[in-house]
Amino acid sequence: MKTRYFLGIDIGKNSFHAALTVEGQNYYDQEVSNNVTAIKKYFQELKAKFGFQSDQLIVCMEHTGIYCYPLLDYLTKQRVKVCIEPALRIKQSQGMQRGKNDKIDSKRIAKYAYKNVDELRFWQPKREVLQKLRALLVVRERLIRAKTQFEVPVKESREFIEESIRFLAIKNCKATISAINKDIKKVDAEISKVIKEDNQLHTQVKIATSVTGIGTIIAANMIITTNEFKDISDHKKFACYAGIAPFENSSGTSLRGRSQVSHMANKTIKTLLHLGARSAIQHSPELKQYYHRKLAEGKKSFSVLNAVCNKLISRVFVCIKNQRMYEKIYQQSLV
Repeated sequence: MKTRYFLGIDIGKNSFHAALTVEGQNYYDQEVSNNVTAIKKYFQELKAKFGFQSDQLIVCMEHTGIYCYPLLDYLTKQRVKVCIEPALRIKQSQGMQRGKNDKIDSKRIAKYAYKNVDELRFWQPKREVLQKLRALLVVRERLIRAKTQFEVPVKESREFIEESIRFLAIKNCKATISAINKDIKKVDAEISKVIKEDNQLHTQVKIATSVTGIGTIIAANMIITTNEFKDISDHKKFACYAGIAPFENSSGTSLRGRSQVSHMANKTIKTLLHLGARSAIQHSPELKQYYHRKLAEGKKSFSVLNAVCNKLISRVFVCIKNQRMYEKIYQQSLV
């Protein structure tokens, strides 16, 4: 049955604005409380008013994290097709726009779904164990961030603040930092437990961590963001997603800029991969030699580090695809 109804939703914490369009004509908009009871009532009234079936409806919304979970849970149970699009992609597709509010945004999202229906990728719920793992990784990231907020200012003040005052700051932060470290260890233990208890997850983490420079946390984040390497199965696409793939910057014969990475990226993954690349350079003779050779050629350190990240990503994806461990064979060339 041909889809004729497109519902654009702009989600907030307490409520969401929804706009329904039929074949891109007219818009029926309404504000709905963001809770299970209100969501169920809204869709019942919508079906009664327009008389459509679940397979005739496409719902499109921006990615807003946990705020969209109640709605996604209901739509999944009703077998309604849902697409979750980045806000920037929707904004860029609209061209130049003036004015913005929730009501206007919901209509723009509905229009975006109608115009791009053939290119939409429909959302599929991740396995429950992946949702649990993702929640733990988010908590861990927040703890690391909180720890950094306490540690960095104290270290940076070494040359600028009198030692007695600095010691006082360290003394007052010591208990907090110690408590955060304990919480990080607890979360790490829980992450390891979740991974070990799921065969598929355990296998993928084991394969990924066989690559020098890839630790459990990096592997787990790669698995979550790729949905176990199903949503993103190409290492080049993942490199682009992580913001480490260089893009050409030229136009005709007059503009010849150097290739640059895009700032539209998952910054968490990018940071983790850079840490992994630095570790790989220290522990892999092959990558260490590659890194110093490129520096000697005049390449910038950050650019070479991105290249090492790309190598790590490529190795992980190939190993996952072939379901085999990475073979750490390196033979230094004879001079």
